[in-house]
This record gives sequence, structure tokens and C-alpha cells, in this order.
Amino acid sequence: MIDTAFLITAFVTMFVVIDPIGLAPLFVALTQGVPERQRRAIALRACTIGMIILIVFALFGEAVLGFVGISMPAFRVAGGVLLFLTALDMLFERRTKRREDQSEENEDDPSVFPLAIPLIAGPGAIASVILLTGQKPGVEGLALVLAITALVLGVCMLLFLASGMLERALGKTGITVVTRLLGMLLAALSVQFVLDGLRNFGLIPG
Repeated sequence: MIDTAFLITAFVTMFVVIDPIGLAPLFVALTQGVPERQRRAIALRACTIGMIILIVFALFGEAVLGFVGISMPAFRVAGGVLLFLTALDMLFERRTKRREDQSEENEDDPSVFPLAIPLIAGPGAIASVILLTGQKPGVEGLALVLAITALVLGVCMLLFLASGMLERALGKTGITVVTRLLGMLLAALSVQFVLDGLRNFGLIPG
């Protein structure tokens, strides 16, 4: 018998942590000026890679990090630093300038970083799948967690594919404003990742 309470808990947890609604405007900002066909490919690639990463951690959990001697707090700090660099790019238009200086074949592809990791499969999502599979051990629990995760990423994919309409609705000026705002939010989020990691290390008080 399927545990309805566990399903609801798992869905709410993964939806809040991954936050597809919050990622949609960020996807628009990261793919500004990218052709629609390439944007669809980026969306598919980001969600697929994110799902594969979460499957690996659902199956093997902390053993994956432990195998290479990496703790979850260290992973949070590293993710925070990388995310902060992306925030700086968004705030100072470095990404846009790089696109103008590069050919279409060589321009930045945000599907792996920062979309797939750490935005989709970040420390929070990884920690969540590890926690949820541990909460309901066994094949059934694993299958439920992976199904819920796939559902959330499906919603994420749909919102990414609809990002073109969002971009047209906002216009160039609107996208610029949103990009700057999201850059600030990303910077704050990255600092929070670092603080959480340092707190888990015991370097700062809780």
C-alpha cells in the first residue's frame, strides 16, 4: 500500500527545495538571446543531468561523497562559492559580454552549471533525496522518491519550455531588471550555502 503521507511530504520537500517556479525566470536570464531551439536543448539537458545526479545520490547517498572524502558541509561551501561567481556574472553583465565576443558554437552553455548543478541538483536537493530515501528504506521508498523527483523536474522542464513567452512578456528592459534582481538573490543564496556549510563544520555558531 502506497504511503500517501510520505508521497505528499516527498513532493512538497522536493518542490520547495528545487523550486521550479523560481528557476523559470532564472532560466530566462541565463539563456537571454539564445535561439529557441538551443534553449529547448539546454532545458532538456539541464533537467536530464539534474535527474541523473539526484538518482546517483538517491541510490548511494552520502557514500558517494564519502568515497572521495567530501562531506556535505564542504559540498555546500563549494556550491555556494561557484554560485556566487555566477551571481557576479549576472550582476555585471559578464555573461552577456562573453556571448558577444564568442561565436555561437562556443558561447556559454548554462545547462550543466549552474542549472543542473547547483540550482537543480544542489546541496539542498541532494540532501533531501538522501534524507527521504533514508526515511523510507527499501525498493519501494527509492522508487517513490525517484518518481516524485522526476515529477518535480517535469514541472521544471515545462516552465523552462514556456520561458520564451515569459521573455517576450518582460521585454529587454524587464529581462535586464530581472537578471540584476536574480543576481542579487543568487548572491544571497550562495552566501547562505557557505554559512550553512561553515555552521555544520562548527566554525560559526548556530
